[in-house]
Amino acid sequence: MRRVLVAGGAGFIGTHFTEYLLNKGFKVFAVDNFSTGKPENVKRFLGDPNYTFEEMDIVKGVPKEKFDFVVDLASPASPQKYLSLPIETMLVNSVGVLNLLNLAKENRSRFLLASTSEVYGDPEVHPQREDYWGHVNPIGPRSVYDEGKRFAEAITMAFYRYEKLDVRIARIFNTYGPYMDVGDGRIIPNFAYQALTGKPITIYGDGSQTRSFCYVSDMVEGLFLLMTLDGLEGEVVNLGNPDERTVKEVADLICEILNVPKNYEYLPLPQDDPKKRKPDITKAKKLLNWSPKVDFETGLRKTLEWYKEVLNVGKDV
Repeated sequence: MRRVLVAGGAGFIGTHFTEYLLNKGFKVFAVDNFSTGKPENVKRFLGDPNYTFEEMDIVKGVPKEKFDFVVDLASPASPQKYLSLPIETMLVNSVGVLNLLNLAKENRSRFLLASTSEVYGDPEVHPQREDYWGHVNPIGPRSVYDEGKRFAEAITMAFYRYEKLDVRIARIFNTYGPYMDVGDGRIIPNFAYQALTGKPITIYGDGSQTRSFCYVSDMVEGLFLLMTLDGLEGEVVNLGNPDERTVKEVADLICEILNVPKNYEYLPLPQDDPKKRKPDITKAKKLLNWSPKVDFETGLRKTLEWYKEVLNVGKDV
């Protein structure tokens, strides 16, 4: 039975990915320091004999065991989280990644880095392809994450070129679904919380900026294929849904699904906030035979039902 180390295993995507791997018959060893991950996400797996969890900060150390695959999902991922943990975010995407790469090198494990569409910054090319180098402010407030992930990609490719390590890089675009922390601060949990609790929905800028949202079940399938398929050494692949929506459209749809008033509060756009975000997934289709299956409204309805339960809001809302 193949063994997978999932760093960041108590996080949003880490929880779904763990569940997916266990259902596929893998042994999962998850680690997390709970800086943004949730203990309750771990508890659901503790009775499974193929699951092991250890509270651990990968900046300080990694498990001294052998794994077939090492997967790095360990980083704060929302602006609210990484701006509150700026140094920790830089370290987990540098020292933490180095520690995982050295572990993979020792065991000749296959290494999968969860990178981000934020490496493209506020893009001047639309949609974004993997060969686009990005438009990033290296000293702006968001750089702790953007440049952290760009460094993570660079050191991962250094291990590929100079240590002959089998590495793959997933550039993850906006992902949503159950288990996403209601306090995450990103668009869908933010709007869901505000709409369900009767608060004004805060829209930054005029709401015309765009995002492309991928339901989490599609994302974990893409990550699994990128991790397991042979012949993809050194590949960098966008994973996301190219169904592009304006922020205002998302707010409108959430209000319509929940049948609540469209009560919006407009605030200034944060510094270096991307105006557009849409993945070109041609490479994922070609190499992985992958494309998203869940349409936005279907995924959004499932996500909102989960938030109702978490917030203990009546089903009549």
